[in-house]
Amino acid sequence: MLTSFDIKNLGPIDSLCCRNLGQINLIIGGNGTGKTLLLKALYSTLKSLEMYQRGNEPKSLAELLSEKIYWTFQVGEIGELVRKQVQSSLSLKLSFSGETGEESIQYHFGKATSKTIQALTNEVSPRSSNSIFIPPKEVLSIYNLILESRERDRSFGFDDTYLDLVKALQTPPTRGKNYVQFANSRKNLGTIIGGKITYDTQTKSWQFKQGHKKIPIGVTAEGIKKISILDTLLGNRYLDANSVIFIDEPESALHPGAISQLLEIMVALSEAGLQFFLASHSYFVIKKLSVLAQKKPVTTIMILSTDGEAWEISNLADGLPENSIINESIRIYEEKLNLVLG
Repeated sequence: MLTSFDIKNLGPIDSLCCRNLGQINLIIGGNGTGKTLLLKALYSTLKSLEMYQRGNEPKSLAELLSEKIYWTFQVGEIGELVRKQVQSSLSLKLSFSGETGEESIQYHFGKATSKTIQALTNEVSPRSSNSIFIPPKEVLSIYNLILESRERDRSFGFDDTYLDLVKALQTPPTRGKNYVQFANSRKNLGTIIGGKITYDTQTKSWQFKQGHKKIPIGVTAEGIKKISILDTLLGNRYLDANSVIFIDEPESALHPGAISQLLEIMVALSEAGLQFFLASHSYFVIKKLSVLAQKKPVTTIMILSTDGEAWEISNLADGLPENSIINESIRIYEEKLNLVLG
């Protein structure tokens, strides 16, 4: 489990240090405050560690990380990620709970860095588990386009979060006993979407299956496709009890009922060991997780909030923090209440 991170000078983020990460970690803030940048920085670091420690890569960890950052952020030079207003380097440290105590990876690079990170130290034990990033846009209907654009053309457009996801979906389904929480969560996911997605090897396309009826993925609802992705990754065992899942805008394309059920499933999966990092600007997501934090005190749900300058880190079980998104949502509710009451 990721226990802490310390990041400086990443785009709009001046400094952010979080020492007590939870099983679920919600990042909120307005547009341009660095929510997605933060998710991608954490993901690209963790994914590089996983690739390096499998032993199948001839490249060094620094080379793998540099390449992963380049293709995840899709910048001409990775030094462009350094905060514009400062002369200092971008630095990041991730810490994990290891068998013998805290283990960490840390690195830094400056604005003049082109393609390769030079300063890196790593003390993290090998990881056999997979992390995954689920972007706001679904990938099933553009599955082949992503593969062609990246693997054949090697062009910018779909970053590594999309490529890694479609590759993870290529893993064939696995039969046999699964984790109890996984099996129960998959049943609940199936109830939300009313079916399941399958890959047709003849047409080389995904389909949504309801009973004996097969629906082309292009005319399947966006919310169904998004939830089906999580169900598929649980079913093919790409994800296990030590996986870390990053989700940008979990509320995207989902109606309130589905969002509520999905967040409840995330809490159940976190009890099995999975760790979640979510970026959102939805008051509904914030409020629902706040309720779940009260109902499930054994599950630690942290909230990292910003108004564009300073960051505040707190446990949602202690209540909602001061934030413009939360305050505006409450103001609108009170305005509506005043109109109703006269």
